[in-house]
Amino acid sequence: MASKLVMNRLRSLYRDNNSIFSTSQNQAIKWRSCQPSPINPPSPNNTSTTTSSSSVNEFELAKFSAIADTWWDAEGPFKPLHLMNPTRLAFIRSTLCRHFRKDPNCTRPFEGLKFVDVGCGGGILSEPLARMGATVTGVDAVDKNIKISRLHADLDPQTSSIEYRCTTAESLVEEQRQFDAVLALEVIEHVADPAGFCKSLSALTIPGGATVISTINRSMRAYATAIVAAEYLLHWLPKGTHQWSSFLTPEELVLILRRASITVQEMAGFVYNPLTGRWSLSDDISVNFIAFGTKPANRDEPLD
Repeated sequence: MASKLVMNRLRSLYRDNNSIFSTSQNQAIKWRSCQPSPINPPSPNNTSTTTSSSSVNEFELAKFSAIADTWWDAEGPFKPLHLMNPTRLAFIRSTLCRHFRKDPNCTRPFEGLKFVDVGCGGGILSEPLARMGATVTGVDAVDKNIKISRLHADLDPQTSSIEYRCTTAESLVEEQRQFDAVLALEVIEHVADPAGFCKSLSALTIPGGATVISTINRSMRAYATAIVAAEYLLHWLPKGTHQWSSFLTPEELVLILRRASITVQEMAGFVYNPLTGRWSLSDDISVNFIAFGTKPANRDEPLD
């Protein structure tokens, strides 16, 4: 799924993990206000509220709380995620089955594994993971999202066992919870402190476990497609859903994860075909991309 070019870039980064960005860039990324303009001007007041124990951004919580009722509307604001979900699941199924030595062709390949879906939203990822046999915990800092998730999961006996909680990754760390696989899809671009968030994801991952993150590249192409086109021209997403300055490049994500003791093993891009209306996996990571990483099985094991 990941091209030789992508993997060569990863290996190059691991040889010089200080070559991409300075420590100052590793600090909390301040959020921008979502005024109805593609320019994404700075907010007149600092709307990012961060505590020492959480990377939650209150401005982002309010934004997603306002549209929480539409999570399961396949034609609503979350339509792009519904369309992308089968492709995200294909990557997850392939990488995690290979890592945990499971049969990807069986109906419930994740039987016996514990997963946490961080920033689960309405549960559109948690539910298919549960149907594939995983014991799933879904967490989200927006209370309305959790209520919607529980209501929808209860409609199907295969998903009614999902543990949904209105909490944060940091709170789960304080509870000393750990999981075989930690997933945070389309979440990191909405947190106040990406580096701190990744440290929490790592702490939630058991030694020898896996972490999967997907997000949007901070590239001019991503600005043109994910913001200008998706929000202002095609109206796929509400205006202000994304702030270009809060995106991470693949290189930055790799290094942030490495500093959190997670080694990225595989990366792939998502590309949209407007003719078929479908997403597919690609070597092109210039806009949407997903990364699969692993945590050393023991403290003495060196990062790859």
